[in-house]
Order: sequence, then C-alpha cells, then structure tokens
Amino acid sequence: MDRRSLLMSPALLAAPAYAQGARARTLRFMPQAGLSALDPIFNPTTIVTTHGFCVFDTLYGADRALRPHPQMAAGHEVSADALTWRITLREGLRFHDGDPVRARDCVASIRRWAVRDGFGQVLMQATAELSAADDRTIVFRLRRPFPALLDALAKPGSSPCFMMPERLASQPADRPITEAVGSGPWKFLPGEFVPGASAAYLRNERYIPRDEPAEAAAGGKRVHFDRLELTWIPDGGTAAAALRTGEIDWIEYPLPDLVPVLDRDRNTKTQIYDPNGFLGFLRFNCLYPPFNDVRLRRAIRDVIVQPDFMQAVALPQDWQECHAMFPCGLPNVVESTPATRGVAAMDRARAALREAGYRGEPIVHINPSDFPAVTQQGRLTVDLMRRLGVNMEVVESDWATIIARRANRAPPAQGGWNLHNTNGPAATIANPAVSWAIRMHGAAAWPGWPEDAGVEEQVAAWVQAPDVAAQEAAMKKLQELLWEAVPIAPTGLFRLRTAFRADLTGVLQAPNPMLWNLRRS
Repeated sequence: MDRRSLLMSPALLAAPAYAQGARARTLRFMPQAGLSALDPIFNPTTIVTTHGFCVFDTLYGADRALRPHPQMAAGHEVSADALTWRITLREGLRFHDGDPVRARDCVASIRRWAVRDGFGQVLMQATAELSAADDRTIVFRLRRPFPALLDALAKPGSSPCFMMPERLASQPADRPITEAVGSGPWKFLPGEFVPGASAAYLRNERYIPRDEPAEAAAGGKRVHFDRLELTWIPDGGTAAAALRTGEIDWIEYPLPDLVPVLDRDRNTKTQIYDPNGFLGFLRFNCLYPPFNDVRLRRAIRDVIVQPDFMQAVALPQDWQECHAMFPCGLPNVVESTPATRGVAAMDRARAALREAGYRGEPIVHINPSDFPAVTQQGRLTVDLMRRLGVNMEVVESDWATIIARRANRAPPAQGGWNLHNTNGPAATIANPAVSWAIRMHGAAAWPGWPEDAGVEEQVAAWVQAPDVAAQEAAMKKLQELLWEAVPIAPTGLFRLRTAFRADLTGVLQAPNPMLWNLRRS
C-alpha cells in the first residue's frame, strides 16, 4: 500500500478519536525528529531547540521580522556612551522547582551559551564585564559599542540564549546538562521521557505571560492545554493518517507529496511553516582530503542542479534557486552568477578530483533516514558524486545518530565523515553574526571545520561596522569571499509546510514550532 492509499484507508478513517475531554486537555505534536537530548545549548538542533522553547525562556524574543522584544526582561537602559547596558528582569519569575529567577542565574546562562554560540562569542569579545548588580539587574559593561546586543540575546534558532538556574548554567559548556528545569511555559516530565520516541510536559501554572500578542518567539506565551506530548512517528504516511484521525494534533513537517491530500481534508489544514524559508546546502569536512582542497569544493558547488534538489523536498510554488551563502530575500543578500552547468561542469569536477589527489578512496556521506527535508537531498548528492566517479560510502541512520557522528573530528575511515547535507532556517543564518554555516574559524567552526582568515576578518568588519553604509559594504565583500571559499554549497531555498487539525487555532509562523498560543476551537 502506498502513502496516498494508506491515507484513504477506511479503517483509518473510521478509527475512534480520543475522548473529547482528554483531547481538549492534551496537545499532541509530532516534531521533525525524535527528541534524544535535553540541552539546547550543547545540542542546538531544531528538535532540541523546540524542547528548549517549551522548558526555558529568553531575556528577549524575536518576532517574525527578527526584531528583538523584551521577554523575561522588563526593559533595559543604555548609557550615553553606549558602553553600559542594564537589563531589568520582570517581577515574579520563577523556575519550575520554585526558586526565583535571579540576575545571577541569567549571567551564568549567558556565559555558558556564549562559549558555544558564534553570536555569543562575538558579544563576549565586546564585553569587558558581565555581572549581576542585584537580583533583578543584569549589567553589560562593553569594551566598544555593540548595538546588536539585544539581537544576540533574542536570536530565535540554532542555540537561542535560554535562561537556566545557576546550578545548571554553571556546569561546563562542553558537557550536556541532563536535567531540564527552566522558567518556560511548559514543565518537562523526566519520568515519561523515552529518548528518540516521546516526551511529555505539563503546563507551568506559575508562568506569567507577557501582555503583548504572541508573534514567533516574542509576546505572550499563553498555554491553553494542560499537557503536551511530543511523539515521533518515523513513517510520514502513518503520521499523516494519525493527523487525519485526530490521534495527533500537529505535524511539524508532513511529507511534501502528502500536503495536497491534507489540504483537501476538511479536518486538517496546512500553512507555510516559516515565510523566510530554509537554505539547503551540502557541507564539506575540510579537515581531510579531498575536500580540504577549495578547488574541489568550488567544482562540486558548480555541478549541483538546484531544481533537482528542491523538487525533492518542496512543492513547486514553495522553492526557488538561491546561489548565495545567506538566504535569498533577506536584507543585503546578493546572489552569485552560477557557473555553466552540464557536461562541461561535470568534466571540471572530475578534473578537480584528480588535482585534489583523489584516487578512489571511499568518501563517507552521512545522511538521516528519518528527516525528509534532508534525506532526499542527501541521496541526490550521493547519486551526483557517483556520476563523477567517486567511490561513495553511504551511512544512513536516524537523525540523532547522524548528529553525533557529524561532531566526530576523526578521519572518515575511523568514524568521521566527508560530506553531509542539511538545511538552515533563514533566521538562524540570516547574517554574519548568527550564521554558523559560513564561519571559517577552524576548530571553533561548526562541524566541517573550515578555515579562512580573510573570511573571518570580514565577519569582524561586519560586526564592528560603525554605520549602515559600512555594514553593507562589509556584507558585500564577505559574500564575495565566501563564494570563493565555499564553506557550503547551496542547494536552494525552500519553504516547508506544517500541518495541523482544522480545529487547532493560533499556530504561529517562526523558525521553530512555538507550542503556545494554541486553542482547540
């Protein structure tokens, strides 16, 4: 039985729904992957960040246009010379264990986050002193003006600056915490956690939402359900059938070929997940041959036919070509002119393989088997590389296992890797300060570990630009350098659709699913 037939099965359509009382009190959500870790600072993948937004809160939150707004903060004051920022916490904030949220908890949380996050590292380089003046006041004393301070604290994806109790935040950043206690709108239930399969949460009755309307990660995080369940269903067809029968309320990413079926069903709805979209790309491991040779990375970039990759993950109206190192459509992003495709490009790539010293050694491509927006792109990469004459060794596994292997710096034959397909929500790679995909600072870089001093100098020029004109000039020059340095090879920009029960209202558009503002009509 194929997926469409499965969805139309009379047995499934006739399956009894949960009792109305239980359904009214419980929100059942199927994320893009199974939750296997609890620390969104140590493991900033989308699924762990989704969990993080449930359990933890942030000092500032970003709206759909990525503008920062106070969240845990009541507000802030900036000195006349722009070198001292004083952030005041809202009154009455408490952690799930009952302890009050204090400024020293936030200071410890910011420090731990900044060790692992690129934007955080840039912020701390500009910070001479970070301290708690009293229980409700956080003080940044800067070495130089840093107008993007609130943008750093409000970044909505790929390691948001979540606030934790000091006892957790004081733990080393290179080791994950195993206790999920925050001050967010949901309380994690450790006794019901099955790594990779399911997680459960209770509404935080002590949570004090802001008065403003909810928008993305900003505004009032009002929870109207008593209980939240995250359930991972590996098969997309089974998940869609469960949505149609009411066994689950929301699927983060339905399979693209099932979206038309869900749109036709009066009991289900779909909408664009995040209007800013996702940039797909191929990541190279620059530590080892042959992709430590930039000439080969350029050649592989130029044989990627983006429509092939995009058609595999999104509906025709939901993707576009994007020959850029930042998501197309965002401010100051400039596309490069793609090289001539076809036979000539393939011949150039084969020549580049020879020049890089490739002699038929196995090239390890790691690919998740349970993440449709990545899985199909990875398989297309494998096919492309084989057509170039590369001896491909394919490692497909669940997303959590691939994430663990991706972090392994060992040689490919000893548990490491050469190639990896993935994507980034536009908000998490929107500019040089937040983008983990373009940084080229060697061992400190995102897995792939590329190194290019010129790129890093230009990132610094953007961050330290004294005015808008200088920042725009720095951005233009940086994109030129990145296109030649090739830390990633873009495969296109696409917008995914999310699917939910028609009686579920208040689904927000954001880089992550925001599990508040939801009601059952």
